[in-house]
Amino acid sequence: MPAIPSLGGLRGRGNGRVNRVEPPVPVPVSAYVVDCAVYVDGKRQPGRWTHTAAIQEVRRRGEGFVWIGLHEPDEQQIQGIAETFGLHELAVEDAVHAHQRPKLERYDDTLFMVFRTVRYIEHESPTTANEIVESGELMVFLGADFVITVRHGNHSGLARLRRELDADPERLKPGPAAVLHAIADHVVDHFLEVTERIEDDIDEMETQVFAPRSPVTSEQIYLMKREVLELRRAVMPLTTPLRRLAEGYTRLVPDEVRSYFRNVHDHLTNVAERVAGFDELLTTLVDATLAKISLQQNTDMRKITAWAAIIAVPTALAGIYGMNFDYMPELKMRYGYPVTVAAILGICLLLYRIFRKNKWL
Repeated sequence: MPAIPSLGGLRGRGNGRVNRVEPPVPVPVSAYVVDCAVYVDGKRQPGRWTHTAAIQEVRRRGEGFVWIGLHEPDEQQIQGIAETFGLHELAVEDAVHAHQRPKLERYDDTLFMVFRTVRYIEHESPTTANEIVESGELMVFLGADFVITVRHGNHSGLARLRRELDADPERLKPGPAAVLHAIADHVVDHFLEVTERIEDDIDEMETQVFAPRSPVTSEQIYLMKREVLELRRAVMPLTTPLRRLAEGYTRLVPDEVRSYFRNVHDHLTNVAERVAGFDELLTTLVDATLAKISLQQNTDMRKITAWAAIIAVPTALAGIYGMNFDYMPELKMRYGYPVTVAAILGICLLLYRIFRKNKWL
């Protein structure tokens, strides 16, 4: 709820009039809260809840949990939620400022986990695209009776996931850890989708690289390599947190949920191996493109050299007989001109056939 402005802050002026100076009214929490719900026995309870009323209801019942979703909150707005749920200030700072690598941290009785989300950007061809992968961030605070999600970016929404979980209460019966698993599974599924789309782009680029007169340049392959690196930064650091959750890192994740984290970790390992393969393949394509460019340059130089050698014959003969001397061989011959022209054409044709046979032309 917004704070009620204070009635203080009165000051007089020289004209005797008293003016009220109102402090700025903070933005209400609801401006940043995407959703706030109470779940009991896996079922979402009816009604609209504030974060304070929701956690009070859960603790009054002695069962269930609260799930709050936030979108790019600022420090002032999240402070009330942090105080209500006892969130650590360092984790809150990371959640507000974002730009974190995937990680898992434990603060007293609360877990803080960071995911990097990715989205594939549609484009006509990998050789004309300026951007292929867009990234965002998703942070999760996990407690014994609450889960708080903070997302940064417009593509990492959890509304669809929440609707799916609301329609299947059995998945939410284990408590907040089930939400964390569903989010992890959701993120890794998007990794798989983006990986498959990028794999198609790389296959198309590989075909074009080895095609005659290929339009692919090393700059375009480097762009693809940079986009794969963006995906790699989201995938690789997440393997350790998921493995720790699968191995029983905390009591907040019950045994019945831990086995599902193993499955998510296996899927992530598959993605990580494919992404590593993309990096190696793109490095090979860069080397192949540079080698192809070098070969093309050598071919062009051979053609230029061959034509220069052919042109040198008439140039040399014309230069010799173009000198204005009175006494030169064959200068007075009746058929000197046609013989000279025939000799030039014959030598040029002979050189052309020699260069053609050696594939210089």
